[in-house]
Amino acid sequence: MTHPHSHPRSHPHSHPRSHTEIDPPGLALGPGYSHVVVADAPGRLVAVSGQIALDAGGQLVGVGDLAAQTRQVLANLHAALAAAGADWDHVVKIGYYLTDVTQVAVMRAARDEIVPAAFAPASTLVEVSRLVRPDLLVEIDALAVIPA
Repeated sequence: MTHPHSHPRSHPHSHPRSHTEIDPPGLALGPGYSHVVVADAPGRLVAVSGQIALDAGGQLVGVGDLAAQTRQVLANLHAALAAAGADWDHVVKIGYYLTDVTQVAVMRAARDEIVPAAFAPASTLVEVSRLVRPDLLVEIDALAVIPA
């Protein structure tokens, strides 16, 4: 689908895509996200609840360590996506919730260790005063579309 007055991002993906990432003229390119994501084809919508830094046994990973918590959260998010038959390439929207937004570079560096370089869904980053547990530093949720 062609979107007037837009600049679609072009990059290789390992899975069929059901969406197009767009950066409209007049908006600065975002580091690791797209301003607009359009679902171009019918598909299955997958909503993944906010994931936190608990391992499979329910133990916190990375007490006081945002990078370690981010890696665990993304591992949990990937496992949740996989359970629905999705992967990073299917993610169209991701939400980041940090207790200290000044540490966004730490979170991004940990994210960049795990997700493909071309990962650029629509994105929201919000600083929150607290998460469900006081020892949590980050929570991440996502929406994905799997092609029909």
